[in-house]
Amino acid sequence: MDLMTDALEILKETSRTFYIPISRLPRGLQEAVASAYLCMRAIDEIEDHPTLDNQTKANILRAISLTLQAAVDGFTIDAFSREFSSHEKLLAEVTIRIREWALLAPETIAPRIWDATGAMADRMAYWAERNWKIHTESDLDRYTFGVAGAVGLLLSDLWTWYDGTQTNRTYAVGFGRGLQAVNILRNHKEDLTRDVNFFPDGWSAENMQVYARRNLVLAEAYTKALSAGPTLDFCQIPLSLAYGTLNALADGKEKLTRSDVLALIEQVTKL
Repeated sequence: MDLMTDALEILKETSRTFYIPISRLPRGLQEAVASAYLCMRAIDEIEDHPTLDNQTKANILRAISLTLQAAVDGFTIDAFSREFSSHEKLLAEVTIRIREWALLAPETIAPRIWDATGAMADRMAYWAERNWKIHTESDLDRYTFGVAGAVGLLLSDLWTWYDGTQTNRTYAVGFGRGLQAVNILRNHKEDLTRDVNFFPDGWSAENMQVYARRNLVLAEAYTKALSAGPTLDFCQIPLSLAYGTLNALADGKEKLTRSDVLALIEQVTKL
């Protein structure tokens, strides 16, 4: 099995939102976006780990960032082994294999993905040491930019690298922020069980709905400005699922069912 095929299998296991749009991308762009997604999923699994303490999470994340920053034209076989050696049995497969995901992208764009992943790992470490204490909307903006708005900026760079597509980068940040706000809403009860609350002081689910929808307006503007092609196809699916999830949560459901997801994807891909 080649690495891209293996990467798609891991994608299928880790994200129903992004597996389908990534699997539909043309080769070259597919490897780049899969590399970016899996590298960031690798560090996300550390941030969300149920048993690692916060300082250990911060230490691992910063070590990964430093390893990514030290890359010249790739990584040695044992490049990340020191970071994982004490915790390898606890960490998810997608995390342990970050070296492979980092090397999956075409070499002309890979360093941009390493840079973005390293920067995000540093930001995650910052928040882990503070137990993700969000008190104000500005705190929320900082968090959602650090772990998602910056992903929107990276995607804009990938589109430009692939075929010269130009995008509004303020809208790109809104795209990432909106998707992250939906995740925060969907996972709110689960987060509270580990003493983490991403809602600013005094906020209800309705306040977070407003915040998410305000950012998804920017995401919609970002998507509508795209020409027909792989970039538009990619962006429409997570945007549609984000709106569908918000509507489901507002109706009292915990999340979209698998059949809901498939129906929304089918509706978008037929457009």
